[in-house]
Amino acid sequence: MTDDHRRRVPRTDTVLADARLEPALATLGRARVKEIVVAAQDRARAGEIAPEAVADEVFASLPPTAASMRPVVNATGVLLHTNLGRAPLSAAAQDALVSAAGTTDVELDLVSGGRGRRGAGALEALAAAVPDAGGVHVTNNGAAALILAATALAIGREIIIARGEMVEIGDGFRLPDLLESTGARLREVGTTNRVHRADYADAVGPDTGMILKVHPSNFVVTGFTSSVPAGSLTGLGVPVVSDIGSGLLAPHPLLPDEPDAATELRAGASLVTASGDKLLGGPQAGLLLGEATLVHRLRRHPLARALRVDKLTLAALEATLRGPEVPVRSMLSVDLGALRARAAEVAARIGAPAEAIDCVAQVGGGGAPGVELPSAGVALPVDLAARLRGGADPVVARVEQGRCVLDLRSVPPEADERLVAAVSAALP
Repeated sequence: MTDDHRRRVPRTDTVLADARLEPALATLGRARVKEIVVAAQDRARAGEIAPEAVADEVFASLPPTAASMRPVVNATGVLLHTNLGRAPLSAAAQDALVSAAGTTDVELDLVSGGRGRRGAGALEALAAAVPDAGGVHVTNNGAAALILAATALAIGREIIIARGEMVEIGDGFRLPDLLESTGARLREVGTTNRVHRADYADAVGPDTGMILKVHPSNFVVTGFTSSVPAGSLTGLGVPVVSDIGSGLLAPHPLLPDEPDAATELRAGASLVTASGDKLLGGPQAGLLLGEATLVHRLRRHPLARALRVDKLTLAALEATLRGPEVPVRSMLSVDLGALRARAAEVAARIGAPAEAIDCVAQVGGGGAPGVELPSAGVALPVDLAARLRGGADPVVARVEQGRCVLDLRSVPPEADERLVAAVSAALP
């Protein structure tokens, strides 16, 4: 009788009893490990691996954590890469996440024992970072901040917006659809390339809920153009909401054309909305800053409950605002000479065919469109891009001009060792 190799596939309980799996059972859970065992058994039954290799296959296939997301090295040169989670958190923010993971005083006054203001520390830190704001509030992302403002101020009424600011944001979401979902009506003014203050003034009427200014943060229009800053729209009798997008709280010398919250508020904007995970360098969050009475109105709106942030976001946001310089700021301010020196060292350690080169990075994440950041990196054969993404420690590079480019402006210096090891493992 012919031996059927499927009879030699080990039983599930036998594999799970392997001593090498004990740590994984503790960190991943029995159900997840069992899934991996069953997958290996199926491969053995299909003849893809030997029945005797099932336990080894399981051990080699164990993920490092119970979550499926994997850390990667961002060598794209896009500092705020949306597909890679935008801003990397500072060490202080990461520590805050761990501390907040258990039971915390997120909404408890430890002195009185009664209910406390939710996320008071984070809100106080945000208010201190933008003294021009009479009030502050935090939602779960930038779009949520804008939706809350539109719902509270303009439901059943009109939002006046320049035609050239009716933008499409990530993943095909269009701003008009987002705003109209609140029950507000949009009233477009101006043309695609030009709008004037008189266009807004002529449109304001008894049915106007607010004027919305949107920073076109992922494209640039040049040529015969004109726009109206938020400060020039004050005095028209309705709130002016400025959606700056990128989360820059104060001016930055490298980004002179990027709007910031402090400047917009000083110019007269009633409210400013922004994202926390872009140029602020913190966790995903929506920031609302502005006139105290308006912010209070938004904070007490029923929708605010559905859009509120969790304790982890509040902890990371506070640490971002109070802690040391965040990674995205370090990436922006890094010295070009230091980048070139790192590129030369990384290329030398990798050896042929690596070559140190000058290149150009960008902010990304819907911030500072058109701004080019001089950078340095390492050029490799183009076929290495896919191998690096599929490695044990994934590296995401940029492909341009027929080469795989590792742009070091988006790679922290402490990750150079990982980068060299990953490339060495990917080389044929």
